[in-house]
Amino acid sequence: MTTLNKPIIMTAMMGKQDFAWADGLRRRYYPPERNMAPAHITLFHHLPPRALDEIKQAVIDITRYNAPPETMLQRLIHLGSGVGYQLHSPELLAMRMELADRFHGLLTAQDQQVPRLHITVQNKVSAKEAKDLMTLLAQDFDPERFRSKGWRCNIIWMAHGSRLANGRSEVKPARFP
Repeated sequence: MTTLNKPIIMTAMMGKQDFAWADGLRRRYYPPERNMAPAHITLFHHLPPRALDEIKQAVIDITRYNAPPETMLQRLIHLGSGVGYQLHSPELLAMRMELADRFHGLLTAQDQQVPRLHITVQNKVSAKEAKDLMTLLAQDFDPERFRSKGWRCNIIWMAHGSRLANGRSEVKPARFP
């Protein structure tokens, strides 16, 4: 058995159809040499690997007692060196905050903050590339049209730096009831 020694990044994933849309954008616009994870919503950036069992149990508990959270696109956002879609999901944010309370003492300064839930479709590019993509995506963006999709999220965890043969990070899903 290999000991996990990399920080754990906890993310939320979308339903299949919504994931295909978001991941398609990410594969198209994210620099391929830096795209180590499929489309996701980051909940925690750096959880300690020594707490893996506690983290797994927390995910099992929260997914056992909560329905999958409704999540909707809110607006396009500029990420400095990239572009993303900001999300509106009071339920997912509440679940994340409940996990943050449970992980008290394990969180970095970044993870102690209330997150701005989003899906990154481009990052680590020049300011001009980011501005151009923001302009392009804004032409077709209509947050209302996504409301009918009924976004659903599954919380997963991912060990930063774990790699599969295809270059994507290894993920282990936890299921909602």
